[in-house]
Amino acid sequence: MSTNFRTLDLNLLRVFDEVMAERSLTRAARNLSLTQPAVSNALRRLRETLGDELVRRQGHGIEPTARALVLWPSVREALRQLQSAIVPTTFEPSEAKSTFVLAMADATAAELIGGLSEQMEKQAPGVSVRVVPLTTRDPRKLLQEGMADIALGYFPAVLTDLTARAQSDQVVSFEHQRLYAGEYVCVMRRDHPLAKQAMTLDSYCSAKHLLVSFSGRPYGFVDESLASLGRKRRIVLTVNQFFTAGRVVVNSDLLTVLPRHFVPTTGLSDAFQLHDLPFEVPPVHVEALWYSRMHHDSAHRWLRATLLGVAQQAFAGVPLNPAS
Repeated sequence: MSTNFRTLDLNLLRVFDEVMAERSLTRAARNLSLTQPAVSNALRRLRETLGDELVRRQGHGIEPTARALVLWPSVREALRQLQSAIVPTTFEPSEAKSTFVLAMADATAAELIGGLSEQMEKQAPGVSVRVVPLTTRDPRKLLQEGMADIALGYFPAVLTDLTARAQSDQVVSFEHQRLYAGEYVCVMRRDHPLAKQAMTLDSYCSAKHLLVSFSGRPYGFVDESLASLGRKRRIVLTVNQFFTAGRVVVNSDLLTVLPRHFVPTTGLSDAFQLHDLPFEVPPVHVEALWYSRMHHDSAHRWLRATLLGVAQQAFAGVPLNPAS
């Protein structure tokens, strides 16, 4: 079925964008100041024009079709550009009522969210932030689909890919900024059989381990470092939160690896024994990653600058990239 763009009602795309963002016809109607039947009718007209169902009901919400997921980023970007051209906006933190979504692990949240909350109270009391779990080391799809404004974490493979794309003159659709450098340490309970011994590569590999994996994949950067030495460890338990790992380790003979700066926030420091890892691991740089279409958005710029300021205060003396 062919689509005649010249006769397409662009208001239908505004409805589509809001429905995709909210995953709810009721919330989309409220945000657009329309009735729910009006939103349903707009979707029906767009379905007929595009020849695709676009969304299906699922439980109390809706589920987009594959075509809708492909179409939405382009529609959202086009609407943003059109709005910016017609009605340029300047973000005023003290007057703003914006909501931002940040994807991050609990260790990152423990370091940054307290400071971010303080800055919001001082600068932007009407702004809200939702923190969602980071479930992958490659959050680009999450950002591209508008499910998060910024992802914060350790993304070495993503940064390598972005650098390679830039060097080969390909389009790079994401921006990043380093927030702080972290160091990982081996953590065990204080009365663990290995607690009072010097940690060696052999003793580390022969122990039983707990892995923190956001995706559930039982293999991490520590295992990559061990593999480069021709060694491996036995992972008997995988969890998706650093705090959970600390609670398990303090009551077991498992070893885990935690960010050194995160250990005090667990409230269990007195029950832990820390050891440096007995092998080289790559430096762990926590980055803010975002979709390029948001780079010049004034609200997004404020959020990035505020996060960088919070990180600088929390990690005084840690070299950081200049603010973007």
